[in-house]
Amino acid sequence: MALLVYPCVFTVFNSRNLIFSPPRTRLKFSASAVKCSVKSGEAENTSAAIVWYKHDLRVDDHSGLVAAASQYRKVVPVYVFDHRIVSRFSDEMLELLLFALEDLRKLLKEKGSNLMIKFGSAERVIGQLVKEVNASSIFVEEEVEYELCRMLDNVKEALSTESFEGRNPEIVKWSTPFYDVKSLEDLPSSYDDFKKLKFPIVSTILAPTLPGPPVDLFWGALPTLDDLKKFIDNSSNVGSSKKEWISFKRFSAQSVLQGKKLDKLGKAKLKERNQESSSYKTTQRKPEKSAFVTRQGNLVGGGASLVLNALAAYLRYLEGTARDEWQEVHDKQLEAETRKGASFHALFGSALLLGIISTRRVYYEAIKYEKDRNGRFLSPFGYSTTTAAAAIDTVSSVEWYRLLTLKEQIRKGDCYSIRTWRWNGHLIQYTVAGHEGPPILLVHGFGAFLEHYRDNVNPIAEAGNRVWAITLLGFGKSEKPSILYTELLWAELLRDFIIEVIGQPVHLVGNSIGGYFVAILARLWPALAKSVVLINSAGEIIPGYSALPYPKDRRTSGAAWLGARLLLFYLRFNIRKILKSFYPTKTDRADHKLVHEMLRASYDPGVTVVLESIFSFDLSLPLNYLLEEFGKILVIQVFCLPVIISQGPLSVWISTFQNVNC
Repeated sequence: MALLVYPCVFTVFNSRNLIFSPPRTRLKFSASAVKCSVKSGEAENTSAAIVWYKHDLRVDDHSGLVAAASQYRKVVPVYVFDHRIVSRFSDEMLELLLFALEDLRKLLKEKGSNLMIKFGSAERVIGQLVKEVNASSIFVEEEVEYELCRMLDNVKEALSTESFEGRNPEIVKWSTPFYDVKSLEDLPSSYDDFKKLKFPIVSTILAPTLPGPPVDLFWGALPTLDDLKKFIDNSSNVGSSKKEWISFKRFSAQSVLQGKKLDKLGKAKLKERNQESSSYKTTQRKPEKSAFVTRQGNLVGGGASLVLNALAAYLRYLEGTARDEWQEVHDKQLEAETRKGASFHALFGSALLLGIISTRRVYYEAIKYEKDRNGRFLSPFGYSTTTAAAAIDTVSSVEWYRLLTLKEQIRKGDCYSIRTWRWNGHLIQYTVAGHEGPPILLVHGFGAFLEHYRDNVNPIAEAGNRVWAITLLGFGKSEKPSILYTELLWAELLRDFIIEVIGQPVHLVGNSIGGYFVAILARLWPALAKSVVLINSAGEIIPGYSALPYPKDRRTSGAAWLGARLLLFYLRFNIRKILKSFYPTKTDRADHKLVHEMLRASYDPGVTVVLESIFSFDLSLPLNYLLEEFGKILVIQVFCLPVIISQGPLSVWISTFQNVNC
């Protein structure tokens, strides 16, 4: 059996200048003799390995666990409830986490080990545990999110300040590669070129037999959901206003918008109806082997066996079933299929995010089903069922964006650094410049990305501001999942970015459709915005507007499917000409770098799904309605020269933005 492990191993040393450096190559090792820079003979009886679980809550197909078990006679698996990880989860995700950890502990015990449960900062917990068990190595899955990369670096730095008996502990970063890519530096930036290389899919690996757990350790108990929520509240160190912000995330933009349009009687009726609906959900009797284990019952979760059983049901949707738990999956599947293939990530995305099963396990389960269905034959013309196609396309897409993110992190030469934030399980790119001053968030338009502000970010920061620019979900190098994209979804993304990443009210700057998104945000969550600047914003001004019913359920049509593909074909052949039309007086602004990135993004998996949203956008809420209760507004309508149509103290920015479109 071949084991793939990233040899990103480093010895802890005294240094204050620690920089995250993602792995560039991957080496193959035998599962029975993994070296990972630990020299032969060094795994003494008294040494131990720590396997630090985060988003890899399984024993099957776990490279780090196999590597640790092959080298050490003592292996201590541990999960650390660090508020930086768990505070980002919704209540339903926290429930899924607890169920997954309960199952993981059971599986580890079956393999001869146990799962230690700890609370507190990872820096403190890991440092104490290294001393307690005399650990020589800490096996931890590599990260792509900026904040979690920082956390790993902080653990390394904390260990560097400690003194240990014998040699210093090593941190071994491992991964579960989907494609057998040898070098990130040689990875094509275009998905079209990537597919042509036909990288093989790496095989899954079996769970190892683990050495018995040390009997003198306290393994800890799993918390209840209420206790976990109290821990998060007590460890977050945020004021009452920030806690109120966090509560914003519990309600969708649709529900907040609906609430703002109702009078008191209407709100009371809506609340009563929601309570009845919630009560109905919680009192429904679930099948014995239901994978919808949470109170809300929207997401597949529990342990690995439940998730795999639900996956088997999902793949066999067209076959019908007499099994209650499978019928439950089919019912949820139908509800979640807002567009072709959207149901897979809607149901299984959280299980993949927690690592209850791996992406390549999903792939091989879907391939096995396809072969069983078609007499051990795989058609070269595609998959025979939409469910298998949805599962395989989703995990393949997830891996592509993970690789693209890792490649971006080793890229050098840009005047600003690219960071990654995970939103609803999806990877989002952003950048930040400046160290102090008023916070400013720059939001691009449709089809654009953060690089459209490449000549604005640093000048604004140098003027004494802290500047963030984001690439929205569905654009640039941010992920493009198969979901239903709406103006409200992008407004929710901006809301959560302000709450989780920026952490304070911001001056919002939106261009084109991005201006409409920030206007929605300012209307629904005004506490998050200090001011609003609209540059060539989408949306209308309708005097005397009276609120109309807002569409709740939107699904894509065949016309949208066809229109998106025709539009994509047109854009690919006319992108340079279109870009130059946006810069009529400075056509050199439509340079090769900008054109290349827009063309590259047009081949990303999921791009046609994003384009379909053009045919379902609802801009019926006029800008005057969205901003009527907001004080500080600046509107810049650029026709080669800026024209100010509104008021506010932000006119000093006009000179900075006059080159955005001209």
